Amino acid sequence: MYIPSFNKFPDQQEAVAFMQRYSFATIISVKDGLPVATHLPFLVKEKDDKIILSSHFAKANPQSADIIGTTALVIFTEPHAYVSPKHYEKIESVPTWNYLAVHAYGKCALLDGEQNKAVVLQEMIKYYDAGYLNQWNSLPEDYKQKMMKGIVAFEIVVDDLQAKKKLSQNRSETEREHIINDLSKAQNSNEKEIAQYMKSLKM
Repeated sequence: MYIPSFNKFPDQQEAVAFMQRYSFATIISVKDGLPVATHLPFLVKEKDDKIILSSHFAKANPQSADIIGTTALVIFTEPHAYVSPKHYEKIESVPTWNYLAVHAYGKCALLDGEQNKAVVLQEMIKYYDAGYLNQWNSLPEDYKQKMMKGIVAFEIVVDDLQAKKKLSQNRSETEREHIINDLSKAQNSNEKEIAQYMKSLKM
């Protein structure tokens, strides 16, 4: 991902926090020279200074077999907003788009065995719907085993993290204030979130 120096996330912790907040991501791999993608919820953890991503495919998804042992790209992104040139001081200006995105690369490793699958599912339930955990635990064991046979659990240890926040850092303070004020009044939640991210920047 192209990242000018002024658009970089300041540290890994902020990038991890972003991935955890916007954890429904796109995993991309290459098969026979063609990119293949699946949209999945991820668990994002840090262990021994390493970032570990875990999730599971439907077993029927061909990517679940092709991706193991290969390098994958997982893209985390969510809030974005159109920025009109009306906010700029010079008339010689063009529109742009503000957004945040994190690209995580790493080898995809299979989490084989029912116990490993059970752990991944338990962790995902706790993270996404803790109230469902008791119901899941009360389900018949044969039903849970049947469900787990239909998935392929995996994890990725991230070896390349690229994080970008394009939030008008290259504009003047006056222009940034105009953009923030405009986006803050928008009905669209994406635009409001971008305004909040812009406000939180330490310029």
